[in-house]
Order: sequence, then structure tokens, then C-alpha cells
Amino acid sequence: MVEVKNVSKAYGGKAVVENVSVRIAKGTVTSFIGPNGAGKSTLLSMVSRLIKKDSGEIWIEGRELGKWDNNELAKTISILKQSNHINIRLTVKDLVGFGRFPYSQGRLTKEDRRFIDEAIDYMELGDMRDSYLDQLSGGQRQRAFISMVIAQNTDYILLDEPLNNLDMKHSVQIMKVLKNMVADLGKTIVLVLHDINFASCYSDCIVALKNGKVVREGPTADMIQTPVLRDIYDMHIPIETINGNKIAVYFS
Repeated sequence: MVEVKNVSKAYGGKAVVENVSVRIAKGTVTSFIGPNGAGKSTLLSMVSRLIKKDSGEIWIEGRELGKWDNNELAKTISILKQSNHINIRLTVKDLVGFGRFPYSQGRLTKEDRRFIDEAIDYMELGDMRDSYLDQLSGGQRQRAFISMVIAQNTDYILLDEPLNNLDMKHSVQIMKVLKNMVADLGKTIVLVLHDINFASCYSDCIVALKNGKVVREGPTADMIQTPVLRDIYDMHIPIETINGNKIAVYFS
């Protein structure tokens, strides 16, 4: 389990995350939702230790984040940020291989190559494995980065807006893969999502942030409700049930 206790972060004297406490249960998909600037990405980065918290505690598997060795943490938690810029020319296979660095330290073994191949196949990139990233579309590159995170084979996977630049088909594909990884492999997935309907259809739990604070959290069925969404987005959002899923009709 990941437990965030009274965590805060400020930049230039302005609080971006303020006194946030959240529990993320193992073996679930948890989505962070909320308006732009709510602190979702900052919170995700603090959980992964990419950003240093100003105060509070973050516990992973019963150990405070500051007590983790870097390499040990990299075998437990992986994160994919919103913006990924690489200055060297890499193939898909090379990029995905970086996910194995905590294990291989740059010397890939047969087992590492198996994880790389499986991750590439997960994202249906087998015919592009030897293609260079600059030859791919934005959506294909995003799938390659997600393959890299999958190859890292961590218990916890943190993804910051993973559906950016993806069309509907590949957005659904990625969400199904993530859901299957929870069901089949016992992974714990934490996502920042802007589309609340993807959060509704694929999440077990939803945490809503607004102005740096958690305003609502709970099981998905409890969160995808018109009064709850009004508190989060300051909009009246009707809900329809389609094929058993609650769909927010926010575009009408």
C-alpha cells in the first residue's frame, strides 16, 4: 500500500499541494482527476520521489519514502511523466530496454530481453521494435514509453496523463492493458487522467484534487455522481449509465 500523510509542496511561496492525505490500496487502479493546476501531477511526482516534498510523509509497503535506496525504489515504483524528451536517437527496442536498467545496470541478460519483448508486444509495437522514435507518430511514441515502464516490472506503476496524443483505439487499448496487469499480475496502477469517462470505466478508486487539496475520494461508483462532479469541476454534469458504466455527459 502507498500512504500519503499530510504532504505539502509549494513553489515561490504558493502551495501547489497542501496537506494532502491519500491511501492507495494494492492491486487497484486509482485515478487522480481534477481541474488543471489542481496538484495531481505534483502529487504523483512526490510519491515517486521525482519531486521532493516540503512536509509530510509518504509510506510505501510500510517504509517511509526517504528510507528507500534509489535502485530498490526503482524496482518497486515506475513513473511515466507527461513530457518525455530524449536527446539521442533510439529505436523502440533501445528505449524499452532502459526500463530494465535497475536490474541490468546496462548489461542486458536473457531475462531482461524477455521482459523487453513482452512489453513491446503488450503495446502492439512488434513491427516497430527496430524503428527510431523520430519515425513514429506521437501516439506510437507514447505507447513505446509505456512499454518501457511495463518492462521495468514494478509493483506500482504511476502514469501522468498516459492517454496524451493517443487516438480512441489506443487509449482504450492502454487502459485495458493496465486493467489486465492489475487483474493478472497484481500490479497497482495510479493515473492522472483528464477524461473522467476513462476514469469511470477503468478505475477502482478515484481521488479528486482541486486547488492543491483532496476534495473528494472513494470508489468509482460513488465518485461519478452529478453532485460530486459539481464540487470538483464547478459544472453541472449529468450521468448516464451505458453498458453498466457511468458516463459523464459533460459536453452537452
